[in-house]
Amino acid sequence: MANRLNMRSSLHTKPLLNALHARFGEEFSVDENLAGVDELARIAGRSVHRRYLDREVDPDLLRLLCACALSAPSKSDLQQADILIISDPQKRRVLADLVPDQAWIRTAPAFLMFLANGRRLVEISKLREKPFPNDHLDLLFNATVDSGIVLASFMRAADAVGLGCCPISVVRDHSERISEMLELPQRVIPVAGMCVGWPAAANSVSPRLSLATTLHENRYSEGNLAQSIDAFDHRRALTHALTQRDPALWGTADFYGWSEDKARQFGVPQCAGFGAYVRKQGFRLE
Repeated sequence: MANRLNMRSSLHTKPLLNALHARFGEEFSVDENLAGVDELARIAGRSVHRRYLDREVDPDLLRLLCACALSAPSKSDLQQADILIISDPQKRRVLADLVPDQAWIRTAPAFLMFLANGRRLVEISKLREKPFPNDHLDLLFNATVDSGIVLASFMRAADAVGLGCCPISVVRDHSERISEMLELPQRVIPVAGMCVGWPAAANSVSPRLSLATTLHENRYSEGNLAQSIDAFDHRRALTHALTQRDPALWGTADFYGWSEDKARQFGVPQCAGFGAYVRKQGFRLE
């Protein structure tokens, strides 16, 4: 009886342990009696989905998931995040044309834009005839963090019902055009887009940097960063081979790992006009 119980317990934690091993390349200890193991396994094993079934996402379901996402914690209860559902086919085509190398923007059954909203707090101060001496960088920071928390909460809610998601941060390369199209007022900016749909296939777990690199206690300590990055590059290459980025510009590497890919990606300008755009939208960065 005890052996059967232990076997059932081991099977209960196995998906979580497998996901964490695939993610971080190390073994974890999980209490067999820990509550919420199934949910932890879903979180640890989640993946981005870029291919979707030809199946609509019901608008009522999408609204429900947005409501769940907007139930996320908010800094000082300021509620500075919005979600904008883009259902207009013409606007979807414009977005897809702006980012032609990400075909899933065009094919996803649903597309959302997550917004940082620094406007409402300023307007509330006017409505209540109070001064607003906090028109500085923290206003932008609070709103973007709130938006990021809502985005992550949306993905968790979508996972719970079997939907797949793909965040699209490159929309910030086209912030001004997107703001015009979506009629975003002053102090409201796009943080990221989100493709949503029913996954066409299961995806494997994407490895992450070791916890020795990204998890700290009491003080920041990155250890031997070069060694850690090299070890991660080789571990990730075992399951996730990458196509060499811009070989005409950078040449061809004998070994092409994650760090080489990221260095090449950010070796050319990214979102170079974003600061000017944010200022134009009314945020102060001082």
